Amino acid sequence: MKKFAAEMLATFILIFAGTGAVVINDVTGGTVTHLGISLVFGLVVTALIHATGDVSGCHINPAVTVGLYFSRKFEGRWVLPYISAQLAGAFLASLLLRTLFPEAKTLGETIPRGSACQSFMLEIILTLFLLFTVLAFVKGQKGNSALAGVVIGGVIALEAMFAGPISGASMNPARSLAPGFVSGNTRDIWVYVAGPIAGALLGVLCSHFIHDQNQPAPPKPEI
Repeated sequence: MKKFAAEMLATFILIFAGTGAVVINDVTGGTVTHLGISLVFGLVVTALIHATGDVSGCHINPAVTVGLYFSRKFEGRWVLPYISAQLAGAFLASLLLRTLFPEAKTLGETIPRGSACQSFMLEIILTLFLLFTVLAFVKGQKGNSALAGVVIGGVIALEAMFAGPISGASMNPARSLAPGFVSGNTRDIWVYVAGPIAGALLGVLCSHFIHDQNQPAPPKPEI
């Protein structure tokens, strides 16, 4: 139960802080700015990895959970409970933001600026990069695991900075589903479910090809 509680709380904090930055930017006439919103997402992920990573692994993202399962770093029996906890935390955050800011025109939902196909491809590539980075630490490719939060949070901030104005840089089905359904704006919501899941699976394949293939061969037994 501690693992599920940690996932629900951490996802709640992620959505409350991240989409909350979008809401406050909206109601205050742009005071947070796009750069500020990107940094909020990156910084809150950094903090959450260090706060809950040793309890639940701090997935806070169904795409990450699915990716870790297919990379054989996460047990299948935990997949649905983890995703349920993540969605519960995300929806609670969006409901609270709707209560606190009833005048807000947006709850931070992700909507393609151009075509749905364009944003779909962006979400695939963004999530591929995210999972590739996550798995580098999970598989022990990086010597200092204490840097995991900083690096992963930095990747999220980076991707939000350059891709946010087009696709919203979701990379996380829970991050898009909750504000979308609570606000009633579910236009092209499939983009933000299928895109991150597909990107996560491609990230697993790339990690396996690049990292696992370069592992040194085990020493031969002496005869």
